[in-house]
Amino acid sequence: MNSIRKGAFHLFGIAGIDVSLHWSWFLVAAYEISIERSAYSSIGWPIAEYLALFLIVLLHEFGHALACRQTGGTANHIVLWPLGGVAYVDPPQRPGAMLWSLAAGPLVNVALLPILYTAVTFARSAGAALRMPNLFHLLLAVEWINLILLGFNLLPIYPLDGGQILRSLLWFGIGRARSLMVAVVVGFIGVAAMIAWALLAQNTWIGIFAAFILLNCWSGLRYAQILLKMAKLPRRPGLACPSCQAPPPLGLFWRCGTCGARFDAFETGTSNFTNPWHPGGTICPNCHAHFPVIRCLDCGRSYSTPEWTAAGAITVPGKPVNSPAPVLPSTR
Repeated sequence: MNSIRKGAFHLFGIAGIDVSLHWSWFLVAAYEISIERSAYSSIGWPIAEYLALFLIVLLHEFGHALACRQTGGTANHIVLWPLGGVAYVDPPQRPGAMLWSLAAGPLVNVALLPILYTAVTFARSAGAALRMPNLFHLLLAVEWINLILLGFNLLPIYPLDGGQILRSLLWFGIGRARSLMVAVVVGFIGVAAMIAWALLAQNTWIGIFAAFILLNCWSGLRYAQILLKMAKLPRRPGLACPSCQAPPPLGLFWRCGTCGARFDAFETGTSNFTNPWHPGGTICPNCHAHFPVIRCLDCGRSYSTPEWTAAGAITVPGKPVNSPAPVLPSTR
């Protein structure tokens, strides 16, 4: 997903959320507009149809971003590209927060259904099909575009919204790691079906979508494997991340940003934990560099020692958590 951001340029910002457009959007736009040109009497109408498509996509992605912020997460960038849109959201690593952040996007499309249906019905009753055929065709196309986008996004294929919603629902019962593994396996099955569909229909776009989903399923599989391995690690009682409530694992899972040495951030500088008013943080045992905050390996957020201690006081000691991070982030 980060590669998409590299090829995008800034368009505008709303409510602190930057919207960018990938350069390849123009190439696909020219191709799609040329195909739809025959359905209208002038070039302006297919352009309006294509812009309406991405307006719906943009509203969908804003649904994700604003819902993520409601959960206490961060969301500050949306990128539009030929395959739709990508909202870079980082909700708290809890199933409820993830579920709401993911479901809000399709709910925007659901909210648009009666609006677009009413517009088409009114235009039909007013005789627009004969009097203003271009406008009527545009309204009908936009209604179908919204419906198709809703149906496609709700397919239970990871990483589509439907696949990630499935993962979030399973997370409540079987944990973060296993839920991701199940969602990825279902995603691979969906990819196989899409590839067969693309070959039978000889449709290049379906093949491109299938390739994109396949790459994300493969990344998700590797991520799930790491989560499953780290879920078996013992956790440190009495401490918890204020965001995701995960106790930190025991072991050398932090890397010093100064010398690169690995160490247990909660094993060094333990005197910090005896005084709740101490500014907190940790100390590298190799180079003695001080880090004022400690990064959670589960959700990536950083907090001071008093915050870890306070959260641990209200978290059930020894609670199993199946949500460790796939990497070893630096403690800074």
